[in-house]
Amino acid sequence: MTHADLPRSSDLPPDTRWLARHAPRAARLVRSVWDVRVHDLDRVPATGPVILASNHIGLVDGPLLVLFAPRPTHALTKIEMFSSRAGGLLRRSGQIPLDRDAVDMAAVRASLRVLRDGGVLGIFPEGHRGAGEYDLFRPGVAYLALVTGAPVVPVTFFGTREPGGARSSLPRRGGSIDIVYGETWQTTPHEWPRTREQVRATAALLRQHLRGEVERARSLTGRDLPGPIPDPESHNHPSAGSKRGTP
Repeated sequence: MTHADLPRSSDLPPDTRWLARHAPRAARLVRSVWDVRVHDLDRVPATGPVILASNHIGLVDGPLLVLFAPRPTHALTKIEMFSSRAGGLLRRSGQIPLDRDAVDMAAVRASLRVLRDGGVLGIFPEGHRGAGEYDLFRPGVAYLALVTGAPVVPVTFFGTREPGGARSSLPRRGGSIDIVYGETWQTTPHEWPRTREQVRATAALLRQHLRGEVERARSLTGRDLPGPIPDPESHNHPSAGSKRGTP
């Protein structure tokens, strides 16, 4: 299978130099606020394309996924964040804008460029903050794994939202946060055409693996997830479920 057989990727490679320079300093600053403990970091391959697929329970999951990864990581980030005060920082650090309410081909192309260049892509398959159990699962991560064959490394967060905490709440100062890297999952890349049924079947297998890694992380840390976000804040987007279409 040649590169020409695959979907077009972005012509603009993300810049990893800014992250390499500034992420360690930012991580030290975060550790001055919270007790961040990272487990099984060696499960992330040292070279080659990697997808970090993380559960999503709290506001700071995205920044922590990027700052504590062992390699420069480009995370799919909701497009609204790029219009906020953090927008300039997100662009400089090479994060990828994502329209969560549409099939965002620009985000797909940028993600493929990261992986084809042998980089690390961060993604939250649940789509929104919630209980972190993968009750909702968007199959885009499975699509990217099918296209590229990149290994998927599960990431499980504990402590980034307190039990009963609101959607935008932060953990208490000095609280402990655990980041657990899981066992790699990989599928064989499929040539064109890839059917929706293939993507859905792959997504089902990956979702099962990620759920198993949440359980392993529970046993490893002795911690539990915070539960659903209290109503009326909880998102109830039918489009965020596991039957959402893929590019």
